[in-house]
Amino acid sequence: MRARPVLAAAAALWLAAAGRDGFDAWVAATALPPLTVETGAEVRGQGDRLLRAFQVADGRWRLAADPARVDPLYPAMLIAFEDRRFHRHPGVDPRALARAAWQSLRAGRVVSGGSTLTMQVARLIEDGPTGTIAGKLRQARVALALERRLTKAQILALYLDRAPFGGNIEGVRAAALAWLGKEPARLTPAEAALLVALPQSPTLRRPDRGGEAARAARDRVLARAAAAGVIDADTAAAAMTEPVPDRRRPFPMLAPHLADRLRAADPGRAVHRTSIDPALQAALERLAAQAVADRGERVQAAIVVADHATGAILATVGSAGYAADARQGFVDMTQALRSPGSTLKPLVYALAFDDGLAHPETLIEDRPVAFGAYAPQNFDRRFRGTVRVRAALAESLNIPAVLLTEAMGPERLMAALARAGVRAELPGGAPGLAVALGGVGVTLEGLVQLYAALARGGAAVALSATEPRVTGAVLTGPVAAWQVADALAQIAPPPGAPAGIAYKTGTSYGHRDALAIGFDGRHVAGVWLGRADGTPVPGAFGAEVAAPVLFEVFARLKRAPDPLPPPPPAALTLPTGALPPPLQRFRPRDTALADGGPAVAFPPEGAEVALDGGPLLARVRGGVPPFTWLADGHPVLLRDPGREALLPLDAPGFVTLAVIDAEGRSSRVKVRLSP
Repeated sequence: MRARPVLAAAAALWLAAAGRDGFDAWVAATALPPLTVETGAEVRGQGDRLLRAFQVADGRWRLAADPARVDPLYPAMLIAFEDRRFHRHPGVDPRALARAAWQSLRAGRVVSGGSTLTMQVARLIEDGPTGTIAGKLRQARVALALERRLTKAQILALYLDRAPFGGNIEGVRAAALAWLGKEPARLTPAEAALLVALPQSPTLRRPDRGGEAARAARDRVLARAAAAGVIDADTAAAAMTEPVPDRRRPFPMLAPHLADRLRAADPGRAVHRTSIDPALQAALERLAAQAVADRGERVQAAIVVADHATGAILATVGSAGYAADARQGFVDMTQALRSPGSTLKPLVYALAFDDGLAHPETLIEDRPVAFGAYAPQNFDRRFRGTVRVRAALAESLNIPAVLLTEAMGPERLMAALARAGVRAELPGGAPGLAVALGGVGVTLEGLVQLYAALARGGAAVALSATEPRVTGAVLTGPVAAWQVADALAQIAPPPGAPAGIAYKTGTSYGHRDALAIGFDGRHVAGVWLGRADGTPVPGAFGAEVAAPVLFEVFARLKRAPDPLPPPPPAALTLPTGALPPPLQRFRPRDTALADGGPAVAFPPEGAEVALDGGPLLARVRGGVPPFTWLADGHPVLLRDPGREALLPLDAPGFVTLAVIDAEGRSSRVKVRLSP
C-alpha cells in the first residue's frame, strides 16, 4: 500500500520535471529580433561634447546612451517607479503578472500591464501590441528569453536607447537634449522624474503639448521615489515646485559643414571625434552672422582657426548660416576654390628671402614695368618709386611682388604651394606671373594652412579637425619665415585692435573676395567674405571688411595675442646700408643676365654632390667680383674676390645655392648634398 503514494509522488515529480523541461525548451526556442539598436551618427568636439547629431534612417532622433554617462538618479527612479523587483525577477514578475491577469479577466481587457522593464524592452524591440492578452504573452516569452541571453545592465541599456519620449524622440539621451537642452549625465530630481514619466504615455505627456499631464506624471514619479527611499520627502517636495519645460529644444548644430564632410567620407562611423572647440565654434558662428548682417542678403562669411603648433583645427565656419537661402549657406566656403588676392604675397617674399634674392631692407623699384603683354599695376594705379621690400609687402604693392616672382619663376611659387599641401588650381595652362597677385584658385582652409607653415618657421603642417600632422615638408628656411612674419606684424591693425598679430589682407579682382589671414605665436586664422556664387561685392576690400573680423576672431579666441618668436640666430637684422652690397638693391633677373651677370658654374642645377666631410667647392662665371654666396638665403661667404670658393656646408639634403656679384646681379641652383 505504501508503494502507491511513492509512485504518485514520483509521477508528480516526473510531470513537474517534464513541464519544466518543456517550458525551458519553449523559452529557449524563442526567436528574438535583432538586439542591435540603430542610433544616429554623431560629431563631437573637445571634451567629447556633441557638435551635431544625425537622425536614423526613419527620421527618428535616437542617440546611443552610455549607461555610465547617465545620471544614476534616473535608473534608480525608473526602477522604483516601473519595476521594483527588476534585479530579482527572471524577466517576468509573477506577482505583478498575476495581479494584471486577474484584473484583465474581470474586465475582459488589459487594465494594468503588470509589465516589467524587461517586458517593456521586449515590446520596444519588436514594436509589438500592448492591449491584448496574446501580446502580453508574447512579451513575457521574449522577456524570459532576453533575461537568459543578456545581463540586467544590457537590458537596461536597451531601454535607455529605445524608450519613446514623444514625437520622433527615442532614448533617454535624445530626450534629455530635446526636452532639457542638456546631456543626461547630470539631472535634477525633477528632470530625472520627468524622463521616467514620459515613456508611459509619450503622446499625451509631451511637455510642449500637455504640460499639466507631464507635471502630474512627474510628480507621481517623485512621490513614489520618495516612498522607495530614492530621494527624501523634502527633495521631492522641492522638485515638484520646478516648472516643466514648455518647448522642444533644437539638437546641437555646430560646425554643420564639417559634420557633413565627415559623415560623407565615412558614413558607417557612429562617432566622429574632432579637435573643434565647441565654445569657440559657437562664438565664431555668431560672429560670422554679425559680419554679414548689414551687408545685403547675399554676402557670406567663412572662418577657419587652427593651432599651428599641432595643425588641429579649432573652429571652422563654412557660412554665416547653414540654410538654402539667398546667401547659399549650405555651401562650405572654407573649401571653395577662390582667388586669394594679395594673400599669396607673403609666400612670394618668403621664397625670395630664402633664395637670397632680397632682404626686408633691400631697395626695390615700384615703377611701370611690362613683361611682354603683361603690365601689372598697383591697386590704386599709383607708383611709389624706390621702396624697401618690407614696405612693399606691408603696402601690398603689386609690381615688386611680380618682379620677385619673375626672378624666381612662377613655377617656384606653385611648387611651394604644393609643398605646403595647398590645393591650387590654375585657370588654364602653365602658371604665369599673375599667380603672385591671386591668379590661382585656392581654398580658405588652404590659405590658413599656408600661413601656418610661415608661423612655424617654414615647416609645413597639415591642418585637420580629425588627423592633424606635421608633414616634414619644408616651405622655407626659418630666417625667411621669420622675416615675413616680422614684416606682417608691423602692419597697423584696425582701430582699437591689439598689435602683435602678423596678418595680410587680400581683395580679388572685381571685389569678389575679401580676405584676411593672420597668426600669432600659437594660432592661425583666416576670414573670407564675399558671395557664394562668385558675383562681385562692390566696395568690399579685405583691409576694410575682412581684417576687422579677423581681429574679432582673435579676441574671441584669447585675451591677448601670444608673442611671435624672436629672430633666428642667422637672421641679418641690419639697415639697408649695412647689408652686403648685393642685397642692398634688387635687380631683376633678366637685366642681370643681359648685362653679363654671374652664373653658378659648379655645381650644376639638380646635381648631387658628395661632401666627404669637407666644404662644398663652388665656381662662378661672369659677373663682377667680389661675390657673396648664400645657402637657402643665409650668407655663408661674404665679398669673396675669387671665382672659386669653398663653402662651409655640412648638412645633407637639398639646398638652394645663390651667388650675388658686386653689382647685385645673382644666379642660383638647387642641388642635393650627401655626406
